[in-house]
Amino acid sequence: MSRILKTDPQIAKLIRREELRQQNSLQMIPSENHASRAVQEALATVLVNKYSEGYPKKRYYQGNKIIDEVEILAQERAKKLFGVPHVNVQPYSGSPANTAIYFALLKPLRDKIMGLSLAFGGHLTHGAPVSISGKYFKAASYELDKNGYLDYQAIEKLALRERPKIIVCGYTAYPRTIDFKRFGQIADKVGAYLLADISHITGLIIAGVHPSPVPYAHVIMTTTHKTLRGPRGAMIMATAKGLEKDPDLAEKIDKAVFPGLQGGPHDNQTAAIAVALREAQGKPFKAYAAQIVKNSKTLAKELTHFGFSLSGGGTDNHLILIDLRNKGINGAVAAIALEAAGIIVNKNAVPHDSMPPFYPSGIRLGTPAITTRGMKEKEMTKIADWINQVIEEIKKEKLPEEKEKRVDFIRDFKTRVAKNKKLLSIASEVKSLCQKFPLP
Repeated sequence: MSRILKTDPQIAKLIRREELRQQNSLQMIPSENHASRAVQEALATVLVNKYSEGYPKKRYYQGNKIIDEVEILAQERAKKLFGVPHVNVQPYSGSPANTAIYFALLKPLRDKIMGLSLAFGGHLTHGAPVSISGKYFKAASYELDKNGYLDYQAIEKLALRERPKIIVCGYTAYPRTIDFKRFGQIADKVGAYLLADISHITGLIIAGVHPSPVPYAHVIMTTTHKTLRGPRGAMIMATAKGLEKDPDLAEKIDKAVFPGLQGGPHDNQTAAIAVALREAQGKPFKAYAAQIVKNSKTLAKELTHFGFSLSGGGTDNHLILIDLRNKGINGAVAAIALEAAGIIVNKNAVPHDSMPPFYPSGIRLGTPAITTRGMKEKEMTKIADWINQVIEEIKKEKLPEEKEKRVDFIRDFKTRVAKNKKLLSIASEVKSLCQKFPLP
């Protein structure tokens, strides 16, 4: 940080403050993780200086011989890890990657996407009306059943009625195993492409602790952070099944990414993705991903002992969705209080939620980042106890029913919890635990 301190001390101080925040609190938002020092170093290299519009050996600018080698290495590592014939590593992130797939395979305003409803754990880019995926394409949404599970029979019935061109499986707030084979059968039955958005569970799939969609999906999209523990970025994969259905699939995807939606890729990001894929090849990564699930299951079990209601009844992966309605507390209020206690989660809608998105009834939390730090089942028991203490401390805080009063309530609540002695005491305990498990 010496050069940043000299050039821009204000930014240097902010970076240092964020580093301390991450070090001294529990990062439990399931889409977040701690990238290795090697991944971070790859991002901060001279590769950030280069323009490389096009693809390896087909660039528009000169001086890309070495950049070609970097991108090819990332592609080959991904193809080997996932067992797929084609990978594009250029998307800037997950949302642009999904958009590229839609523009590659669908006709705007005519063809239809079918994904899980945003309110039930789907992603904005799976056909939500407020997203480009729901504005530029027709969309149909499926939902979870009353127990918080995917209802494959209902999904098939909807697919037969709606006849989508793309069916999306893979979610942001679904804690159970996805039956990719069943989805493949449904997609085949209606002649649709099956897009598996595995952004959240990529690391688990690589490690073999979650089934792979490769034999059943036509296209796979994944971000490269989350459980993969790389930089912010994304990859799009065409499977053998996909190329059998559409021999031009890989070319369509590549053209949609560039020149369709993007200019030159971020070559430092590509290098960092390659580093993350290299790290994912080893036995330590497999042990890490397996521990994520062990930690998640232990945490879910302990939370259940404290009377928390978990969507889907528990978890099979890295995340837990807590429905706080039986505790009489709102998810937005709970997330603020937990942050004051040093536990970072996010407010989240739960299935059949009657509350609006900014004030949902649940919270979403996960174990990827704290597992990266080396925490195991013993620590999960302690964390569950802290979460329970926080919720018990603020259970009497009621979010106003009147919409116009909610903003003022939240602002006042933030001020009050920042001074709450019980929460500050828990934050001190959290900090002590975190000091035993330093960042990578």
